[in-house]
Amino acid sequence: MRHVKCGSSSVLPFPIGKNSQDFSWIMAFNLESIAEATSGAVGALVSTTVLYPLDTCKTKYQAEIRSRNHQKYRNISDVLWEALSTRQILSLYQGLGTKNLQSFISQFVYFYGYSFFKRLYLKKSGNKSIGTRANLIIAAAAGACTVIVTQPLDTASSKMQTSEFGKSKGLWKTFSDFTWGEAFDGLGISLLLTINPSIQYTVFDQLKQRLLKTNQSRSSGTGSSPESLSAFSAFVLGAASKCVATCITYPAIRCKVTIQAAESDEDETKESQPKAEKTVSGAMYAIWRREGLLGFFKGLQAQILKTVLSSALLLMVKEKITKSTWVLLLALQRYILVNRIKLKNA
Repeated sequence: MRHVKCGSSSVLPFPIGKNSQDFSWIMAFNLESIAEATSGAVGALVSTTVLYPLDTCKTKYQAEIRSRNHQKYRNISDVLWEALSTRQILSLYQGLGTKNLQSFISQFVYFYGYSFFKRLYLKKSGNKSIGTRANLIIAAAAGACTVIVTQPLDTASSKMQTSEFGKSKGLWKTFSDFTWGEAFDGLGISLLLTINPSIQYTVFDQLKQRLLKTNQSRSSGTGSSPESLSAFSAFVLGAASKCVATCITYPAIRCKVTIQAAESDEDETKESQPKAEKTVSGAMYAIWRREGLLGFFKGLQAQILKTVLSSALLLMVKEKITKSTWVLLLALQRYILVNRIKLKNA
């Protein structure tokens, strides 16, 4: 009998034969990464669905570049009032399916990559914990992989959210309206923004480790060892970490939305809407020329409210279902190992 320990999971017995030790370790290694990815993806679905109307209002508000003669939205509440006054309240959910698909794939890929690379680093380095610098690099690598996979869905979602209420197109129609190259509008700045989740999850992970160590030292007398955060603790740490990341990277976030939703700006004619606005420098110049320095922070409050609540909900849900997901996958691993041994002995 051999015991395998993965991350913070409790030590569990596996009936591992001598010739299947490597296979068993790989299975345990990958199953914990899959458990992390699945719980993160489910958390993303919950947070995205709950906060989607706020996300739509925030995105439409961010996408508008103020002109000197006309300003459609003075604040984010104007977007909500437009939906109410035109009896298009359900349009606040336009693009929800695409956003949920993008969020699920994005978070699954991110959490799988982050968990996999982190455990691989710990195994290769022999360290018991991961430092801040290594954490940032691993999170950035996982984020870059995620962006490349989900960028077309992200672009389509932004197009659908910023279209006029009641006139949003379906996913396939939206894809058919722009070329393959346009599907990756904002890819460069999206790759740059991988520093956002890198900062967020690094701050969260470091705060989580410190809090667990504090709780563990307090409960050392009873012999218990906390393995996960409480829902409230995960919510607070998630909110704090996302707030830090959002404040640091917000100008780039504003530029990204401007690039992806350039064609939705109703105040500009096709002649005055140069293709340069779909580049980082073009978007920065357009915001600077029409809105000044403060334009780069337009909608910051709404972004913080939405992203902080979304991230906090995501991490709270993830923390609470990770253990259950791990148990289910562990049962699956045991079933595969038993059948593998039976087939080998047959």
